[in-house]
Amino acid sequence: MTDSPAGGDAPDSPRESGPRRAVDSRGSARDPFEHAREHARDQFEHARDHLEQAREQFEATNERIKQRTGRDLLLAILTGLALGALVLASLLIVKWTFVLLALAGAALGTFELVRALQAGGRRIDVIPQLIAVPLIVLPAYFSDPWLPWTALFASVFLIAVWRMLGQMAARDGRLYGEVLGDVLVGAFVPVYVSFLASLAVALLRQPDGEWWVLAFLITVITADTGAYAAGLAFGRHPMAPRISPKKTWEGFAGATIAALAAGALLAQFMLGVPWWAGLIFGAVILGTATVGDLGESMLKRDLGIKDMSSWVPGHGGVLDRLDSILLSAAAALALYALLSPLGGA
Repeated sequence: MTDSPAGGDAPDSPRESGPRRAVDSRGSARDPFEHAREHARDQFEHARDHLEQAREQFEATNERIKQRTGRDLLLAILTGLALGALVLASLLIVKWTFVLLALAGAALGTFELVRALQAGGRRIDVIPQLIAVPLIVLPAYFSDPWLPWTALFASVFLIAVWRMLGQMAARDGRLYGEVLGDVLVGAFVPVYVSFLASLAVALLRQPDGEWWVLAFLITVITADTGAYAAGLAFGRHPMAPRISPKKTWEGFAGATIAALAAGALLAQFMLGVPWWAGLIFGAVILGTATVGDLGESMLKRDLGIKDMSSWVPGHGGVLDRLDSILLSAAAALALYALLSPLGGA
């Protein structure tokens, strides 16, 4: 019998080998794709590791800064940017909305200060203090210049009478000297917060006043940033250890350079006055900002507190942000009267 040519050792027919070659060709086509995907996955994991290391390094640096300064740097920056954008929009888009911001800041600052004084043992009444805020702040923009002064005296009278009537109703044997101290401290609150805030509103009312308000705010913030950066990098010698131990002379030097530079640039490009007038502007605002900051620090130290509240994330309380601004508002209004005539020179 003859062997068939299709035996077991015969080569595959074209019909059988075709599909196998197709499978092999598809497999070889998948190899570069698999390789690219694995390479992309490796690159992604490598980038993720780098991001994780960067995050850990940032958190460690932020923690060191927080231990040294008492502030969360990232949170403070984000909050500051949000507040800055709000103030900038109010000044440059709808001018009178800045009055509402000033009113809200003065009301919150007043409430914080009253609560802190109450916790320190003083009997200060919240209601007349909050009534005084719009009475003093709003007329500075919407009425004659003399009306805020009249409102201030009326508010002090209201606060004093309210406290004395409250003490008479209490009949708890409180000494006359303590009652007088309560009245005087209560009268200090609207002068420190509402009246100084009204001066910023009065400056806003002047011709081109929004630019002067913006200029003094930028100078205060720039000085504060310069002090923070220089103190963090070079701070060795305490400036006022009994009042604010973390403030240093190196930080003050950084604030001085920053404030003078900001004043000169703002004078030239924003206010339209000579650069040397900007140096005067920067130096005066630096002085009032520093005194305001140290003054509030002294008040908090006397009351035994670190911050007025925790309402402003990364910064503490509202008054902790206004301490440098309030006194500088009075200086900025005076500087406007002295320096703005130079704009036409």
